[in-house]
Amino acid sequence: MYNRENLILEQYPFEVKQTSKGRGALLCSTEEGWKILKEYKGSEGRAEFLYSLLQFLKSHGQGQVDCIVRTKEEKAIARDVDGTAYMVRDWYEGRECDTRNRDDILKAIRQLADIHSILREFPEAIPAYLQIQDDTLLLENEKHTRELKKIRNYIFSRKKKNDFERRFLQSFETIYQEALAVVALQQRELDECGKEAGGCDIYGICHGDYNQHNVVFSKQGIAVMNFEKASYDVQVADLGNFMRKILEKHNWNMGLGMDMLSAYQKVRPFGGREMKQLYIRLAFPEKFWKIANHYFNSSKAWVCGRNLEKLDKFISQNEARESFLQSIGEGIVR
Repeated sequence: MYNRENLILEQYPFEVKQTSKGRGALLCSTEEGWKILKEYKGSEGRAEFLYSLLQFLKSHGQGQVDCIVRTKEEKAIARDVDGTAYMVRDWYEGRECDTRNRDDILKAIRQLADIHSILREFPEAIPAYLQIQDDTLLLENEKHTRELKKIRNYIFSRKKKNDFERRFLQSFETIYQEALAVVALQQRELDECGKEAGGCDIYGICHGDYNQHNVVFSKQGIAVMNFEKASYDVQVADLGNFMRKILEKHNWNMGLGMDMLSAYQKVRPFGGREMKQLYIRLAFPEKFWKIANHYFNSSKAWVCGRNLEKLDKFISQNEARESFLQSIGEGIVR
C-alpha cells in the first residue's frame, strides 16, 4: 500500500527516481531535477500568487528560485485524502551562504538587490492580505518597548536577583532610551509620509525571510529559496534583517557593514527615505528585547546560562553597533 507521500506525488506530472526525508520534507530526484515536497499551511490564493511571483522572477533572470510545480490538474497545491495541503517546489543542491565568508555575504546582498529590482516591476495586483500596513512596525516596536519596561519593573521588584537580572538592570536605561528614540523617529516619519501627496513610494515585494539558510550556492549559481513569507512592505526590511544577523556575528564590523550597504546600492540605489527605514530596522534593540522576553517567559527557578551569555554579547557589541548606526544615520536622522 502506498504511503501518504506516494499518494501526493502521484498527482504530479513527473517520475520520481528516489526520495529521502529531512527537516519535515521529502526530497525527490526526478527526471526534471530535484524537487521538494512539504506540507503547506497557506491558502490556495496565496499559493497561486506565489506561483506567479516565482515564475516572474525566473523569467526575468533569477533562474534558480524554488518555483512551484503544478499538479496534473494544474493546481499549485495538492491535497491528501484528509484534505491536508502539500506543495512541490524546485530544489537545488549546494551549500548555504557562509556567514564567515565576506565574498558569500556580498554576493547574497547583490542577489537580494537584484530580486528587489525585478519585483518592483511585478505587474499583478498585490492581494490585501500580503500588504503590510504603514504602522505595523511602529505598533510592534511600541509593544516591545512597553514589554521591556514591564520586565524591568518585574526584575526590580525581586528581592534576590540573579546574575542575568543584575546585568539586565545595569544596561536597561541606556537600551530603553534607544528604543524610545527609534519609536519617536518612526512616528515622525509616519506623520511626514502621510502629509506628502501619494505618501512615500518606498514599498515593494519582499522575500520576507532572507537569511543565510535561504541562499544556496550551487554549481549553477546562487539559488534563493523559501519565499513563503513574501509580503508587500518596505523592501529594505529584507536588507535590514539580513544585515543585522550578519553584523551580530561580526561584532558590527564597520567595514563589512558599509561594504554590504554599498553592494546593495550598486545594484539597486535608494534614497533618504529608505535609508531612514533601514536605520530604524537596525537601530531598534530587537535582540535585547528577544533575550529579555525569552527570560521573562521562562522558568525563573533556573536561569539558563545561555541567556546571560547572549545578553553579555549584546552589551559588549553595543558600542560598535552605535558607531555603525551613527555612520549610516548621519544626515538623515534628527
